[in-house]
Amino acid sequence: MRTELIQEARRQAEICNACRYCEGYCSVFPSLHAERAFSDGDITQLANLCHNCRGCYYACQYTAPHEFDLNLPKALAEVRRDSWESFAWPQPLARCFHSHGGAIALALVVGFALIFWAIRAIGSTGGEGFYSVLSHNAMVLIFAPAFLLPLFSIGISLRRYWHAVGGQPIQLGDLKAALSRTAKMQDLAAGHGEGCNFEDEDRFSQSRRHVHHAIMYGFLLCFASTSVATIMHYGFDLHAPYGFWSLPKLFGVTGGVLLTAGCYMMVRLKQKSDRNLGDVSAWGGEIGFILLLGFVALSGLVLYAFGSSAVMPALLAVHLGSVLAFFLLTPYTKMAHGFYRLAALVRDAQRKRDVSVVR
Repeated sequence: MRTELIQEARRQAEICNACRYCEGYCSVFPSLHAERAFSDGDITQLANLCHNCRGCYYACQYTAPHEFDLNLPKALAEVRRDSWESFAWPQPLARCFHSHGGAIALALVVGFALIFWAIRAIGSTGGEGFYSVLSHNAMVLIFAPAFLLPLFSIGISLRRYWHAVGGQPIQLGDLKAALSRTAKMQDLAAGHGEGCNFEDEDRFSQSRRHVHHAIMYGFLLCFASTSVATIMHYGFDLHAPYGFWSLPKLFGVTGGVLLTAGCYMMVRLKQKSDRNLGDVSAWGGEIGFILLLGFVALSGLVLYAFGSSAVMPALLAVHLGSVLAFFLLTPYTKMAHGFYRLAALVRDAQRKRDVSVVR
């Protein structure tokens, strides 16, 4: 990891530790105030606990033009992105896609091209609906590696992160506490529960929390749709296409609407926010990822709406191409932050457990 980013975040954390005005603002400060000195691993853990709500910045008396020039959200955001890039495997891919929206767009074009080629070269030996364009076996052959290889890559990355932050063997209680905070997006409500200052300085708002809820639960519903369809196909010999009132369609359509709306609102919030309170160099990559995720959801909804028309083959290629690009880029874009954030919350649950044992 880049030494200068760690050192600057450590300098600011030490000043915050002496001041303690922001105690209780979010999950970062109880963890920060529990230490007297900060190792590189401690700084990395604090960075991944931070949700960039920015409340501490607007409350701070030591921001510029004060000589301390504190901007803790920005310092932690830079360390956070650098940690994702440093722990990623293979590393060069992360350094490209975390910061460059153009690279994500190029990957999307490549995904389109591969799917169009597969449709023309492989085609289908017969089937209904989408399988009349590209066979089920061909889809499995393409998307199974595209799903499993990124998971393998993320596993390596999280193992490196866990070692760097001094993670202990995970207990069920640690995981339960972390998942509970994630499900509620508790830290986006800040310590006082009124929300964060992400888009409008001193005005507290729950908007970012609600948008994250829409994106997270929309994505989970879409994943549930695919999972249920897989079980129905292999477990019960019930093959697609499925009717609207089937679980795959109900989960998929609901999730697609939530995901599309959530991504649209997230772009709006980011445009309102002050870029200088985050990692400026990663802004293009973050916007590129959000647009890619939103496009995956929107193209799926359009495909469903026009699935019986003459344009279905072209729409299928566009949708599958975007899904392929999304899967392959998962370890190297902002999508990785969900995995790291959950790992950081698990590690923080372990810290709390250790404190309670000492007491």
